[in-house]
Amino acid sequence: MTIALGTGEAAALSVRQVLRLERVLAGEPEVVAGADALDRAVRWVHVAEAADVGVMLSGGEMVLTTGVLLAGDESKQAEYIRSLHRAEAAAVVLGLGRAFPAPPEVMRRAAERCGLPLVVLHRPFPFAELTEEVQSRLVRRKYAAVSLSEAVRTALTGLITAGAPLQRLLDEVAQHSGCPVVVTNLAHRVLATAGERSAVDDVLRDWERIARQAGGREGDGWIRAELGGRGERWGRIVLCGYRGDTATGRLLADRAAEALVLHRMLGGSAHSWEEESAQGLLTDLVSGVVPARQLLPRARAAGLPVNRRTFVPLVVRDGDAGQLDRVLRLLGLPGLVAELADGATAVLLSLARDQDADALAAHFAVRLRSESGADRVVVAAAGGRTGWDDVPAGLREARHVADAVGGSSAALELPVVVRLRDVHLRGLVRLLRDHPQVQAFAERELDGLLCGGEGDLLPVLRTYLATGRNKSRTARLHHVSRPALYRRLEAIQTRLGVDLDDFEQAASVHIALLAHDAQQG
Repeated sequence: MTIALGTGEAAALSVRQVLRLERVLAGEPEVVAGADALDRAVRWVHVAEAADVGVMLSGGEMVLTTGVLLAGDESKQAEYIRSLHRAEAAAVVLGLGRAFPAPPEVMRRAAERCGLPLVVLHRPFPFAELTEEVQSRLVRRKYAAVSLSEAVRTALTGLITAGAPLQRLLDEVAQHSGCPVVVTNLAHRVLATAGERSAVDDVLRDWERIARQAGGREGDGWIRAELGGRGERWGRIVLCGYRGDTATGRLLADRAAEALVLHRMLGGSAHSWEEESAQGLLTDLVSGVVPARQLLPRARAAGLPVNRRTFVPLVVRDGDAGQLDRVLRLLGLPGLVAELADGATAVLLSLARDQDADALAAHFAVRLRSESGADRVVVAAAGGRTGWDDVPAGLREARHVADAVGGSSAALELPVVVRLRDVHLRGLVRLLRDHPQVQAFAERELDGLLCGGEGDLLPVLRTYLATGRNKSRTARLHHVSRPALYRRLEAIQTRLGVDLDDFEQAASVHIALLAHDAQQG
């Protein structure tokens, strides 16, 4: 009698699990051979007394027998075990009784040589009870696995349809799997993670070793699924330390992989996963919400060299993130690139301690301007940081410098890499821009232009003061004649009630204009 209990691995029980069932324990089972193979999957239970039962098997069966047709013939006993081994049976269970009152030594030796688990039952045991118990459990497991698979597929498909980002999909996978989830490219560089933060950090802290393990055979809950399409692989998803059975975990990983491939093919984001990974990391560094020390494993797993390095924080205005990344690759500079808000792009260079950080930052800026063909690209930098904990402050400093320069770079004589010392008063005013008294001062000083309809007078005033009251250059930048410029300057002075030739009055108006621009920007 053969009882088919499932065709997929997700429905399987191991030999060890079957032997621990309460009904089986009532038969006092004893493993007399093949103890090292008790984790084999049991897909079917086959009750048979035929000596040639092996020809009826297809693999994964647990064969139950009393051995009544084998008693007294040692050659048949040995061949019986060998045939089961050739058929890739999971185990053989022999009920002791009249045919075999004790474990047969010939069968024990043959099973040990083949590595086939041989289990004897010391107490009379109705085989029907075992088949019924295993059948019901396998059916339930198969139903649970299929139900989980469909639930995950439905949830992920719904998220993709709603335009959810990659992170939302991974959070859903992590919720179903109950373990950290990591997405990598083929070089094992981490692109995204999900799961309990502390558990994810533990995984990333030792990611190099784990990546090698995940890239080889699966085990101990490390389950992976390949990502790719149209004959090309481009990454993998890894369940790190999945606590359920391996077959169900593999089914879950496969459903997740299908969804991620679909998400990527449908263009679920304007950015690549690599760009999203860098953006999330640098945004967290700039914000300071997450301590830098906690972000170090993410940076290392993302492929950024972090040991004994000099970190150079840069913020670029009017630069394309993709182009910045290309320039880094052209120059062979390791680093991360991420878009921030308001048209700023952060770049974090990781240089060897013996490299000239200032020279390489300048080389990067020159090459960027050459590649982009835009002289107005502003590259702001903070001093190199040798400690990872100092990186967030460096990024914020570079952001402050870039914002302080703002849209006035065309009228300023700026170095190729702008630093805090280059923004002078402009930087200080920007730091104080939200102070109520500064706001009131700016409105009071500029009231004649702001309330009277500024026309093109405010831009002229901005350029005139930024160029150090250089009339010739101001006229050239605004494409007007000098007489026309003089008329506009006269109008500005009349509306403001000031004399721009007076240094103190001009300085006051300049500070007010800087504060106004900072508030607007």
